[in-house]
This record gives sequence, C-alpha cells and structure tokens, in this order.
Amino acid sequence: MQLVVGRIGRPHGLRGEVSVEVRTDDPDRRFAPGAVIATDPAARGPLVVRSSRSHAGTLLVRFEGVDDRDRAEALRGTMLVIDSADIPPSDDPDEFHDHQLIGLAVLTPDGERAGEVTDVLHHGQDLLVVRRKGRDVYVPFVKALVPVVDLEKGHLVVDGPAGLLDPDEVV
Repeated sequence: MQLVVGRIGRPHGLRGEVSVEVRTDDPDRRFAPGAVIATDPAARGPLVVRSSRSHAGTLLVRFEGVDDRDRAEALRGTMLVIDSADIPPSDDPDEFHDHQLIGLAVLTPDGERAGEVTDVLHHGQDLLVVRRKGRDVYVPFVKALVPVVDLEKGHLVVDGPAGLLDPDEVV
C-alpha cells in the first residue's frame, strides 16, 4: 500500500525549489538530502531530494535534476509516496499508523458491525473517517471513544454517545 507523505505545490524562486505540503509526521527523515521518494503519478519519479529547508512555515525542497522554475512547475500537484512496508512499527501499543487503521471494520461495543475506516484525517485532532450506510461519519480518534483497536482481528470498537455513528438519530 502506498502512503502519501507530501504533495508538491508551487515553485519557489527560479532554481527549481518547490513548496511541499507535508503529510508525514517525520519530515526530517522523509525529506533529508539523498532520500528517494516515489511519485504518483509514477511517471514523474522517483525523485531524489537534493536539499530541504523550512521557510515561513512551509517546507521547501529541491530535487535532483529539477534546476529551474519550469521543471519545478511541471511537478506541481504530484503526490510524494512511500510503501507502507517501509514504515517501522511503533513501540507504543497505543500508537498506530494511518495505513494500519484504514480498512478496519468498525464495531459497536455489542459487536455489531457499524462500518469501515476509510481514511484518517489530521486536523489538530485525529479523526477516523468511517463509511457507514453510504456516507462518511467522523469519529475523533481518542481512547474514550475508540477503546479497542485490534489489528490482528481487523477491527476497532467505537463506544460513543448517541448520534456519533448516526448523526440523524440524535435524541
């Protein structure tokens, strides 16, 4: 499974530097000089990081062979991806990588299937995107609401207040 670690944005300057929208919690490692990053679409890569730096809260990256603004502009919108197998497992039993959660069945405390995790969003608080009855429901990924994550059995349990999984059924 491929995981997105960044998206190339607009060029910065004239020498091929690009802004990168970071989608990894380890940008220092992923965008270190010499790092090789696959791309989606694959026809554009892989790309080798020449240098990276932070500027005004934005990550700026130069890739090998991208030496001018036109080549940098041609990369705009390209997703930077890695193979999920390249991510070492966490030592913390309560910490999970997005790719481990996506695809898990969502169960109620009674064991009833309530949907499936289709994505994990990081907006200040991690949110599980649960596909339920043809629509998406957002569940804060906190221990109080998601007390059980069982990767071996392929499910997690959501134990929340009325209306969390069925917003139309709020009492």
